[in-house]
Amino acid sequence: MTPARRPAVILWIAAVLLAGAAVSTVLALGGVLSRGPGEADPGSAARAPGETVVAFYGDSYTRGTGATATDSRWSTIVSAERGWTEVNPSRNGLGFVNQRRAGDDLVDQIIAARPDIVISTMGLNDNFSMPSRADEIEAAIISDFETIRVALPEARLIVVEPFWYTEERPDSVDQIIGWVQAAALAADADYIPGASHWLDGHPEWMADDGLHPNDAGYASLAGRMDAELAKLGL
Repeated sequence: MTPARRPAVILWIAAVLLAGAAVSTVLALGGVLSRGPGEADPGSAARAPGETVVAFYGDSYTRGTGATATDSRWSTIVSAERGWTEVNPSRNGLGFVNQRRAGDDLVDQIIAARPDIVISTMGLNDNFSMPSRADEIEAAIISDFETIRVALPEARLIVVEPFWYTEERPDSVDQIIGWVQAAALAADADYIPGASHWLDGHPEWMADDGLHPNDAGYASLAGRMDAELAKLGL
C-alpha cells in the first residue's frame, strides 16, 4: 500500500469498525450504559431545588463506549465531582449528519431535559463523511447550535473541540474543528480547544477495539475536561 493511500484506507476501515463497535459494545455491556448513577431521564424536566442539570450532546466517546461501566466514562466522573444531574443520551456513531434519526434526534432530547448547561463534544464521526458531505456538515453544525441556543436561551452552552483517536489526522479533522469553533462562537457558547489531541501518545489508554478509550483513557479525558471546566468557572 502506498503512503498516499494509507490514510484513506485507515479511515475507511475505522468507519466500518466504529459502526460494528456500536453493536458489539451494546451487546457486551447490555444496559449498563443506558443511564448512569445520578443520571436523569432525558424526557424529565422535574428537578430538586438547587439541582444543576447538565446535558451531554455527543457520540460514543461521551456515551462511554469502551468503558467497563457507566460511572467510568468521563461525563459521569465530571458530573459526580460537581454534584450535577447528568443527562446523557449520546449515541454510538452519531455526528452532525451521521446516524441522525428522524423523530428521534438527540438535539430534541437535550432541549426536552431543560438543562442548565449543555456540553457538546460532537464531530468525530463526521470525518467519515468527508469530503462528499462537507457543505451539509458545516450547515448542520450551525443549525444544531442555533437550535439549542434559541430553545434554551438561559442555558450555558459549552462546545468542546471534537475528539480524535489517532495521532494520524486527515485534513478533515482540522476542517471540522474550524467549523465547530466558528459555530460555537456565533451561538455565544464557551469553547474548549485541544480535545482532539488529549489521547495523543497513549495507546495504553485505548480499549481492545483500538477505537475507543478504556477506563484509564476516560479517566484522563475527565481530568483534562475537569481542568478546562474549572477555567470556565465550573
